[in-house]
Amino acid sequence: MLGVWIIIALFVIIILANAIRILAEYERGVIFRLGRLIGVKGPGLILLIPIVDRMVRISLRVITMDVPPQDVITKDNVSVSVNAVVYFRVMEPSKAVVAVQDYLYATSQIAQTTLRSVLGDSQLDQLLSEREGINKQLQQIIDEQTDPWGIKVSMVEMKHVDLPESMQRAMARQAEAERERRAKVIHAQGEFEASEKLKDASRVLAESPSALQLRFLGTLSEIAAEKNSTIIFPVPIDLIKPFLEIMGKGKE
Repeated sequence: MLGVWIIIALFVIIILANAIRILAEYERGVIFRLGRLIGVKGPGLILLIPIVDRMVRISLRVITMDVPPQDVITKDNVSVSVNAVVYFRVMEPSKAVVAVQDYLYATSQIAQTTLRSVLGDSQLDQLLSEREGINKQLQQIIDEQTDPWGIKVSMVEMKHVDLPESMQRAMARQAEAERERRAKVIHAQGEFEASEKLKDASRVLAESPSALQLRFLGTLSEIAAEKNSTIIFPVPIDLIKPFLEIMGKGKE
């Protein structure tokens, strides 16, 4: 008799183990009864009919998926290798189970093909300088294609663009040439502004000859800052002419 009760207790325990499910806050259970979808339940305690009901767990948390490096030929015939990351989550668990066999694998394949097609229609300069626009375009296309599966793609980001070594050298030479061009333009602009200032200064000095002499003396004081300097300079006649006139009048 005791053995019978033990068997019954074990049978009840097995039935309860198969009938009771506990789902976390971020989980939902898609319930099938005799193969038919009856709804989505959770979170918390879920009771199932053993053998009759089957439950598939679906996480509602954001999933981060790495897109493997894809070899892409851009619109201007440059071969690059690009990888990316996709952020998405399941919004409708029933569709994620019923509409597609494996939504993770399907989303990964959609992301890879979309990455190749979008970057193949872009030029290398756009790929390097307009990443934000390309990321938004990738997000919109992947989201539209996965929407029937109950999946919402929130963001797509390109992580790394691997250029051929020859292209890297060519871009380095281009950047160096651009820097040299800017340096020459800045130097020429400085020379032009200096010439304009010199022209204005020459007009002022032409109107006042004594100003030229004062400027000349000021320059000499700057040169003679060191004590071991020896300076020889001519004295203009106009500068000493007033003294000569005074001396001539004194002799008379």
